[in-house]
Amino acid sequence: MPYFVFRVLPFAQIEKLAEFAAFRDASAHAKAQRASGDQPPGAKVKVMFADNQALAEDLLCQIRDPGPSGDD
Repeated sequence: MPYFVFRVLPFAQIEKLAEFAAFRDASAHAKAQRASGDQPPGAKVKVMFADNQALAEDLLCQIRDPGPSGDD
């Protein structure tokens, strides 16, 4: 399964930046994109692992439950 690098803008606007076979390459590309400073305001760069691009975009749009917030 490939790793996809996306730019996520407000209002669920998603733009695919790249696709890699290895996490190390995808992570390095995402970090370089974040450090470049060329991102529009409010944009985030995310790496997703999925069978295909459509599934990766679907995972990005899902609302996740927050994790534990301390000592419970």
